[in-house]
Parts: sequence; C-alpha cells; structure tokens
Amino acid sequence: MSRDERYFMSSVKIGPKGQIVIPKEARDMFGLQPGDTLVLMADKKKGLALQTVDKLNPLMKTVFNSLPSGEEEAEDE
Repeated sequence: MSRDERYFMSSVKIGPKGQIVIPKEARDMFGLQPGDTLVLMADKKKGLALQTVDKLNPLMKTVFNSLPSGEEEAEDE
C-alpha cells in the first residue's frame, strides 16, 4: 500500500437523527459493510474516533488481562 493509499480525510454532516454517512472511499478502505459494528471513542480534548470491533478486541483483551481481578482485590481488603 502506497503512502497515498494509507490516508483518507473527508467531512461529514450530522443528520437530523444524529447519523453520519461514512464515505464510500473510507468504507472500501476498511472493508466496511452494512451491519458492521464500529466503536465510537470520545475524548473532550482530543475529539472523536471510530474503530472497527475486530481491531479493538485484541487491544481490549490485552488491557483487561493486565488488570487485577476483583477477587484478588477483595482478598486484600
């Protein structure tokens, strides 16, 4: 994939029901299909980001596996 194919930027408008349309070029770039699930992440200072669930799941597993379980914390108290 060339450098130019790695990036895409477009503006979208929010419709009356709060919906946005992901441009075809972006859907094609990520292989998005109707019915696919995306995760919306928001940070008041950094903005909004969308991520496909399949890309986020491995990260979330790593994060949750690194956290102590609730049972261990309860034993410490």
